[in-house]
Amino acid sequence: MADRKYDKIIALPHHVSVNRPGLPPESYAAQFSPFAALTGYDGMIEETARFTEEKKEREESGAEELDRKLACIEAMISSGVYPEISVSYFSPDETKKGGKYLSYNGPVKRIDHRKRTVVFEGGFGIKADDISDISGSFSEDC
Repeated sequence: MADRKYDKIIALPHHVSVNRPGLPPESYAAQFSPFAALTGYDGMIEETARFTEEKKEREESGAEELDRKLACIEAMISSGVYPEISVSYFSPDETKKGGKYLSYNGPVKRIDHRKRTVVFEGGFGIKADDISDISGSFSEDC
């Protein structure tokens, strides 16, 4: 059985002041403006919840294999052949710790030893330290 302690007042008419005008409906939200201090809070929550991966450290044998593949690719480039390759690499996040693993496919233009970067046609470059795997149309028995 429901509690009936407000039955006496629930049906009474709503009081309307004769001395003060009522708040127009378009101003109702203004009464909550002190909570505007939380502006940007939703964005912070979304950024914190956004998933990033940790960069996996390469094993010694994996580093040697990668160096061998890069040497083969460089030998092909120096002979005038620009191989089409697929690279899996780690892309660091700009705003928080970690990042994500991505892939890129395309013909290699050059290997920049000074910047330790593999440069593709069109100018896109990937740091050699961020590469996790290379595959493609190059001779692996160079």
